[in-house]
Parts: sequence; structure tokens; C-alpha cells
Amino acid sequence: MASNILRRTLATSANSTIKVGLIPADGIGREVIPAARSVLESLTSGPKFEFVDLEAGFEHFQKTGTSLPQETIDILKNECNGALFGAVSSPSHKVAGYSSPIVALRKHLDLYANVRPVKSVESPAFPNQKLCDMLIIRENTECLYIKSEREEVDPKTGLRVAWADRKITEYASERIGKMAFNMALVRQELRNQTPLEQRFWKHNPRVTIVHKSNVLSVTDGLWRETVRGVKEKNAELYKSVDMEEQLVDSMVYRMFREPEAFDVCVAPNLYGDIISDGAAALVGSLGVVPSANVGDNFVMGEPVHGSAPDIAGQGIANPIAAIRSAGMLLEHMGHTNEALKIYNAVDAVMADASVLTPDLGGKSSTNEVLEAVLKNL
Repeated sequence: MASNILRRTLATSANSTIKVGLIPADGIGREVIPAARSVLESLTSGPKFEFVDLEAGFEHFQKTGTSLPQETIDILKNECNGALFGAVSSPSHKVAGYSSPIVALRKHLDLYANVRPVKSVESPAFPNQKLCDMLIIRENTECLYIKSEREEVDPKTGLRVAWADRKITEYASERIGKMAFNMALVRQELRNQTPLEQRFWKHNPRVTIVHKSNVLSVTDGLWRETVRGVKEKNAELYKSVDMEEQLVDSMVYRMFREPEAFDVCVAPNLYGDIISDGAAALVGSLGVVPSANVGDNFVMGEPVHGSAPDIAGQGIANPIAAIRSAGMLLEHMGHTNEALKIYNAVDAVMADASVLTPDLGGKSSTNEVLEAVLKNL
């Protein structure tokens, strides 16, 4: 899934030791990250691992007054090769002094791309699912998530008015656009290793640019123009990659009607967050969808799901997204064979469908699913 450039930058040798920062954070993060660690430790080939436990999250904020300790940032920057982040219980209401630690980590480590593969697995557990194999690439540092908000009182009405600033830059849009087109090429390279009749995607690689520039003509207009310019300025490099556009509202509609129509989708931060969470419904649950927060020099795996306080501590959290995120961590560091072992082991468990957590209609525990994955390794 990673671009060749990225793999060269982050690659570590097969016999090296990778130091991974583990940030379970809140809720079920404390249950699924240990499962992902167990899978990495069970690999019989590839690099060795050293793990360091780090603090962050809303629960840590409630205890200490900070959601992201400086020590966590310093250790990740200075000592770790990569990281795994669990989940965060960000409150829906304003809490004085609190800000999301995952958003802050993306900024501190310049993890400008959130890469989310959404791929179906044929299984008796999902008899009516629509098949898909798409990659959603979300710009991670800008848009409304810069957290520039303010509240004022309207002097005419005496009522409160809330404002939020939105930031879209040519710089960030261009580098995420390059990643999208590069990944489209890499995905095609992988497909070419399989006979055409056996492939799910039988077309040219395709990048879909998601925007709403018919309304937000300045910010989304700049986004659209810049990402299109990546292909237009590098016509020879990306000549095999088709390019299309999709308004974000019609993107959601088409994604549920015909998910097989999409290959690589690239979106600004807010739209990418929404469509990638929505896409999880196509493959059974948020509990199976992984992601990687990717920069030029660091990668942090992160399951897409939240902290799920309603089931935290019950031992029934689905560990598959976290385990797949560990695979993405390896993949983006150049250890493709080990990543494929993890992906294949998870796919075998899902295809068998006899050991699944309740979110997928099963009755198994977190540990039972973990043991099934380890068995398939």
C-alpha cells in the first residue's frame, strides 16, 4: 500500500530491531493494542521488536491535566521507529484544557496522511455484503481539524455565535496528492502479480478526488486544483492512472451503492474522516478497519474504531483492526512479507467465521479471536 519512496525512507533491515511505541490510550485501546503486540511478537521471520509503553488519552487528562505528555512525544521522536495507537475517548462537549492527543501526535510527528484500506473478505458471516477493495487517503494536518474555533455574542440578538476556521494549503494538498497517485501505482504493481481474470480490480489504477468545490469554491477549489495538478504536472509518471472527481455527498451515495467503483480515494481531513468511517459499514464493522498515520520519516498504526466505553473491560472488543494496523506498520517500514502473513491470517479467521466477536455477529472474546489469528500465522 505504501509508495516506493516511502518504503525507502522508512525501511529497516530484516534482521534489525524495531522499537515500537505502544499508546493504548482509552477504553478498548487497552485491550486491542496488547493483542496487536502479541501478533508482532509471534512472527517467526523479519525484524525483532522492542516495545515501550507510553501514556496519552482523555483518561490520562482526567488524572494529570494533560492528554499528551511531552515525554510521550519526545520518546516517539527520539527513540522509536514507529508506533501503535489504540483509541481515544474525546468528549463531544467542550472540556477546558483538553484537546485530542491523536490530532496533536499527527502534527508533532508530521504524519500528514491517514491511509485506510477498506477491503471485503468473502465470508458466511457477511452473506449480503458488497465486495470492495478501496484505499482512502485522508489529509491529516489541515481542514477544520486545525482546531481554530471561537465563540462570540451577536450584538444584534445577544445570542452566541460559534466560528471555525478552515485551512487548506497548496503544500499539504500537493504532497497528499502525490501519495495518492504513488499508491495507485504501487497497488497496480501488486495486482500485476495476479492473472487478470483473478483480480478484483480489472481496470487502470484510478484516483478519485473528493471535494465540495461547488460550494466551498476557495478552500475546496484550491484542494481540487492542486491534487489535479499532481497528475497534470507529472503526466508521464502517472499516465497509467485514471483520475476522476466526486463531490463528497455523492461520494457517500456511490460508495454504498457501488463500492466496487473505487480504487484510491483522496480527501481533505474532515471528508476523509467521514467517508472512511462510513466505508467500515461495507466490510462488517469499524472493528476490522485499520489505518496508518504516515509521514516521510515515521508511521503510526491506528485502528479506525473509537474507545467503545460501552464494552470496555468486557473482553469482547474486536482486535482485528489493531492487528491489521500492526501489519500496516510493518508494510510501511518495508517488511511486506511479514505484513502479508498478518493480513492473510486475519482474512482466514474472517473467512472461516467460526471465531468472531459480537460486533460481527459472533460470540467469541478478544483473546479467542487473537488465538485464532495466531494459529493461522
